[in-house]
Amino acid sequence: MNHIYQKFLEESEKKSFDAEHRKRLNHNIGRYDEQVEKGKLQFQNLELAKRRAANLKHKVINNLDKYLVEFENNFSKHGGKVIWAPNERDAQREIMHIIKKAKARVIVKQKTMVSEELELNELFEKNKREVFETDLGEYIVQLAGEKPYHILTPAMHKSKEDVAKLFNEKFNLPADSQPAQITQFVREKLRGEFIRADVGITGGNFLIADVGAVALTENEGNGLLCMAFPKIHIVVVGIEKLIPSLKDLDLFLPLLAQHGTGQRITVYNNIVFGPQTEFEPDGPEEMYVILLDNRRTELLKFREQRRALSCIRCGACLNGCPVYKSIGGYTYKATYSGPVGSVISPHYLGMKEYNHLSFASSLCGKCTEVCPIKIPLHELLLHNRHEAVSKKFISFKWRTIISIWKMVMLHRWMIDKPKSGLKNKMIKRFGRKMWGPRRTIPKLAPKSFKERWKETHQ
Repeated sequence: MNHIYQKFLEESEKKSFDAEHRKRLNHNIGRYDEQVEKGKLQFQNLELAKRRAANLKHKVINNLDKYLVEFENNFSKHGGKVIWAPNERDAQREIMHIIKKAKARVIVKQKTMVSEELELNELFEKNKREVFETDLGEYIVQLAGEKPYHILTPAMHKSKEDVAKLFNEKFNLPADSQPAQITQFVREKLRGEFIRADVGITGGNFLIADVGAVALTENEGNGLLCMAFPKIHIVVVGIEKLIPSLKDLDLFLPLLAQHGTGQRITVYNNIVFGPQTEFEPDGPEEMYVILLDNRRTELLKFREQRRALSCIRCGACLNGCPVYKSIGGYTYKATYSGPVGSVISPHYLGMKEYNHLSFASSLCGKCTEVCPIKIPLHELLLHNRHEAVSKKFISFKWRTIISIWKMVMLHRWMIDKPKSGLKNKMIKRFGRKMWGPRRTIPKLAPKSFKERWKETHQ
């Protein structure tokens, strides 16, 4: 058993039996669920919208090379620069090269999971740069020295009392500060950082191939400020975020908003074509798009699992997953948690070390049911499990146990022959540890159903 898996088991058990953690997470997710159900009412035929979106993303993922080249050509025509980053180190090096060349000291960041994947905050701090998260949730976890807990809601695990205590410690705000007071304080503080910033970094919800533009969707306006004030705008985005055409946004933007937060449409939606032109009064003088691979093309090699690259990061599968709601986001030890993270993270981080994430699922299918892009997530988890077993990443002990179980299940006499007393001894001897310390081991009846049936139906 590798140490990553061992740590996962230990933390899963700890979080699962932390009543306050589960209460807080279920409360916050429950509020999202209520809004999402209301948001569905805006669609006359939600199933049709999901099928259309799934077909478009399927088309893009299976023709990724074509759409990437189309995007680069069109974006470059607007004066922007595309940088291809095969892996994490390449992306970090290119970003630091831009920052050092501009002699930038202050950086503002919009919420983006790719920047977490690249550990940009740590990179900037190591290189003596000031970096400020500008999304309220991200700013909270940055102050706390933590990582985002949820793809959509970084501070989902914190109560308003936790946040008030944090701002009291960091900025001496009253310990009983209310959310509105804290929000106002953060707004005023970050406005000054936007003005000071030399570089703004954002993600990209969608890359639009036919016009060479980046679509950004957000609720706070911080993303717009990240690219309006600084002289340099850097977009860091995974190569899978492409959609074919500008007209496709009218399908994807409502689906993303509704499945993420239950909104009809997100508050701020921006389409950025490139740096400031001579006819525009503001905007960045330079704009770069960092296209990150970082093993995404490795995932493309798998005919089934590649469908997970269609994900639009709405967070719906996390909110529906009973495992995520029990163990939380940090237990996964990966940038992407929940069902979609359990599919893609083993491919990004190494199947040998992280295959256990694909087994951290009840396979109830809720993630597949709620996905707006109709990704069959619970089926893809099974494909990951098959790969892990076929490559012998599963321990010899478990493979032996399953082999014996398979043999017994294929031969009825092996089930019928032993007496119930012997069966109970075997279960008690070999099943106690697997069954866990909190559950009573089941006891088999003296007679099996088959035996009782024969007695009553002679």
